[in-house]
Amino acid sequence: MRILLVEDEPTLAAQLKENLQAAAYAVDVANNGVDAHFMGDTEPYDVIILDLGLPQMDGITVLKKWRTAGNTVPVLILTARDSWRDKVDGIDAGADDYLSKPFRSEELLARLRALIRRASGQASCELVCGPLVLDTSSGQVSVAGNPLNLTAHEYRVLAYLMHHQGQIVSRIELTEHIYAQDFERDSNTVEVFIARLRKKLPTELIETVRGLGYRLSCP
Repeated sequence: MRILLVEDEPTLAAQLKENLQAAAYAVDVANNGVDAHFMGDTEPYDVIILDLGLPQMDGITVLKKWRTAGNTVPVLILTARDSWRDKVDGIDAGADDYLSKPFRSEELLARLRALIRRASGQASCELVCGPLVLDTSSGQVSVAGNPLNLTAHEYRVLAYLMHHQGQIVSRIELTEHIYAQDFERDSNTVEVFIARLRKKLPTELIETVRGLGYRLSCP
């Protein structure tokens, strides 16, 4: 899953990026409102973390521009502790959730998981597909109760398919959602990750739809 982190304070941005990557997210960072608006308009993100006090264009303006253009990506805004008006303005502008600074990374990750689940129609932190279970809160994956050891990229591919069960997902779409913007992308490597996953999962779960992509078919 891929995240846009919009934060102009360098130390906090670096810390958040490190924590998000440790949680198996692909992360892009913008440190001003103009870049954030452009990236959110042109790149496919699963969720956006948006600080409101940004240089060049404030976060509320950025958010309003996205929503006016029909961009429905889930947005979590970051606000100052006592800035209740920012919270109200953010929600009215189209934010899906907010978090007050300072905050614990565990709460941020939990809120992000919830936003991604809701966007894909999932109600539980445990995503289930037949004998396959992926726990988004712990990052654990198991088949019939037996734990699986996955690489970060294998986990990202599987998590994206699990969040879009029954849907056809193209190689290009998978590539866009498992790599950050500055990573050298190659859609052919998606085939490698799919092949590795098939060796670890029941073979019938990941279906190849000729000429279109892949579909996670759950019994």
